[in-house]
Amino acid sequence: MSIEKVKAYFKNYGMENRILEFPVSSATVALAAQALGCKPERIAKTLSFQCGDDKVILVVAAGDAKIDNRKFKDMFGCKAKMLSADAVLQCVGHAVGGVCPFAVHDGVLVYLDQSLRRFETVFPACGSANSAIELTLSELEETAHPVQWVDVCKVEQ
Repeated sequence: MSIEKVKAYFKNYGMENRILEFPVSSATVALAAQALGCKPERIAKTLSFQCGDDKVILVVAAGDAKIDNRKFKDMFGCKAKMLSADAVLQCVGHAVGGVCPFAVHDGVLVYLDQSLRRFETVFPACGSANSAIELTLSELEETAHPVQWVDVCKVEQ
């Protein structure tokens, strides 16, 4: 089970007890915000993309951010093509609704979007459709092992 992999992963950081599990779904930004009692923009959603034939990219962005296709192509050199639900589980290791940048398959590249920088803490999922963890941005950097911070999203004002 994916959440068990994430719990084991966070044990390496002494943070496994900080993972929250809810009696309700947190599979979407709106549902996660409701379960946590926070604003939707503080949900750190993880978006999964196929870039070329063999490159899988995860972009962790604020809950209110949307991919800017031009910025994405300029950054990664490919069109922003989201993975299908089946491909996400196979390529990343987590099912849609619980996708996160933790305990992912080898070769998956993680990027953190600038849209997250507005917040002291954010809430990424933890491998299941009813879990999350509150992390500071430095903790997110430490645990997600991103390639780098990127600016590939737009936030509606």
